[in-house]
This record gives sequence, structure tokens and C-alpha cells, in this order.
Amino acid sequence: MARVEDFVPRGVIPAVLLPFDADFAIDEAAYRSHLRDVVAVEGVSAITTNCHSTEVHACSFEEQKRVLDITMDEAGDRVPVVAGVCADGSLEAARIARMAAEGGASALLVFPPWTLAFGGYLRPEMAVAHFQAVAEAADLPLICFLYPAWTNVHYPPDTLLRLFEEVPRIRAVKDMCGDPKQHEENIRRFHALDRPVNVLSTHSAWLYASLMLGCRGLLSGAGSVIADLQAELFAAVEAQDMARARAVNDRIFPATQAFYAPPLADMHNRMKEALVLLGRQRQAVVRPPLVKLPESEIERLRAALEAAGLLGQGNTRVAAE
Repeated sequence: MARVEDFVPRGVIPAVLLPFDADFAIDEAAYRSHLRDVVAVEGVSAITTNCHSTEVHACSFEEQKRVLDITMDEAGDRVPVVAGVCADGSLEAARIARMAAEGGASALLVFPPWTLAFGGYLRPEMAVAHFQAVAEAADLPLICFLYPAWTNVHYPPDTLLRLFEEVPRIRAVKDMCGDPKQHEENIRRFHALDRPVNVLSTHSAWLYASLMLGCRGLLSGAGSVIADLQAELFAAVEAQDMARARAVNDRIFPATQAFYAPPLADMHNRMKEALVLLGRQRQAVVRPPLVKLPESEIERLRAALEAAGLLGQGNTRVAAE
């Protein structure tokens, strides 16, 4: 499908997972099955690929192109596809952006380059140059991925405002600042701009509280497993049905507490194991340096899914295929 023209990033946008075979090759059949599962969820407004949840750090440019091609073939006629742009160099980021635009993506999720980790936030012109390179390579809406300050690849509020002014193609922020006070300030400030920039929450471990502050959507790896609950929560908050929202959050809470436990590097590893426990995937393989979870943690995941009421609901289709 051709890209969705004038796509505005908002609503429930799961970041999908990328299955691998035992030899670490991309399991294309399993990925297609996963895509079908996610886009079938009522309330999903788009999906994201070539991002943290697909282990983009461990995928070559050619693999990222293949992943996008599969995504468009399997899901592009049903939902807009957001493609990640994750690169340390702006020239490579531009190459990825160009590939994604040519491949049919409707928007780009632009990761901060780790080359900025050594104090780059003190030179906002570096962030501007990176986003300008991406914007010049692809005529698509951009989503700025905002990292926490402790990572040293974050963008201070004034830098973000400068980015919005100098790169008007930025239409949304995936806010992972980790600070509720800053998060609320971002929502109030960015939504009030003459050219509003939507705040999409990725505070998945406290999503209910985050959405209550006024986010216009969410972009979350947990959506690879619980997109239905996230969509129900978002709809309840939008409708100001707080009783319903609290009830949904009570189901979400045990799952996200398990997914986002320390170390955070294992969050998508845990989601892969959850899909196996739910019968939606046959195996959970991650590429090094990630390694398989110990059985004790898999059992904790099982208990969390049971507490969320997710096990035993007819989730054995893939396992039986």
C-alpha cells in the first residue's frame, strides 16, 4: 500500500517485535503472524517497526529494508506504518529515511544518535543538523524520540522547541523523559504551540497516569503483547470514563511491571517470552548481546500474565499451527 498521506501520529501505536530463528536469522513467517495479530486489534491506529522492539541495533541496513518490506506487504493495507531511523551518523540516518520513504512508510521515528552522549545536548545545533538531514531525505512526518536526561542523548525543552521551529516536519514526540513533572510540562507546552506537536507516551510502566496528563496517544513496545488493553485504556481516558480506565489499568499493571523490571535492556526479551507463553509465537530468540531469560524470570512473567487475566483465553493458535 502507498503511504498514508498527511498521517498525523496519534492514538495507539504498538511497536512490534521481530522473531528470529535459532540461528538468529529473521523468522519471516513468525513475523508475519505477529503483524497480523497486532493489526487485528481494534483501536490500533498505526504500527512501528525497525525500532528498539525489533532489535534494530542488531539489524543491518539490508535487514531493516527487508523488515519494512514485509511489514508493508503484510500490514500496510490496514494501518499506517511508522519506520524507525536509528543511526549514530546523520548521513546513515538520511539513507535509512530515504529507504523508508521509498518503501511506503507513513512517518519516521527518529532516534537520537549516540554520538551525542558526550555532552551533545549542550550543542543543540547538533540535534538540528541531524533532524534536518533526515527531513531533507524523506518528505514524511517525523516523530522525535525523547530519551531521559540520564542517558545524555536527551533534548532539553528549549532544544525541542528549536527543533520544532527549524524542522517543521516534526509532528510528534515519543516522550520517554521519565519525569512526570517534565512530561506534563511537555504536554502542556507542545500541544499549545501555534503548530501543535503531539505528545505520544512511551511511559508504558505508568501509562494510565501518563495518559491522564493529556497525551494524544502512545507508542509502546508493550503493545506487541497487550495492544488490546492499551487501546481500551486510551479509549476510556479519551471518554473520561475513569472507572473503566482504572479497571483496565488494574489488568495492565502486573504485565508492565514484569516487562519493565530491571534491567530495562531485557524489556523486549520479556515481551517475546510473553508471546510464547500466550501461544502466539513458538520461540523467543534474541540476538546477542541480548541473551535468553532464565527460567525463574519466565515463571515470573507467567504469573504476571495470569494476574492480568491474559492466560487461558484461547491464545494457542500459533502454537498449534
